[in-house]
Amino acid sequence: VQLQESGPGLVKPSQTLSLTCTVSGGSITTEHYYWSWIRQPPGKGLEWIGYMAYSGSTDYSPSLKSRTSISRDTSKNQFTLQLTSVTPERTAVYYCARDEGLGYSYDYWGQGTQVTVSV
Repeated sequence: VQLQESGPGLVKPSQTLSLTCTVSGGSITTEHYYWSWIRQPPGKGLEWIGYMAYSGSTDYSPSLKSRTSISRDTSKNQFTLQLTSVTPERTAVYYCARDEGLGYSYDYWGQGTQVTVSV
């Protein structure tokens, strides 16, 4: 299984950040897999943002829920993160990752993509 993040590396404050994770070697609709977005701000630890489940259901971190949505395109085997009204504090390396059974233990990760929020 391989995951690959894609999207702009620079976003202006107040705009919407949109990142796509393309999955190969496995289907995002296969039962009991959960497809997450995780980020790591500079000098800080990993922060879970949310997931898209195999069933199409979603869940988000309570601290980000009001500004976050995750959608999917099953025909392309992709899932997409959108964060609205971003601030410079959203600058981070963003990862997509796979979790089996919602144990929040990730067996496959993308390589990560740097997103900078700045004018």
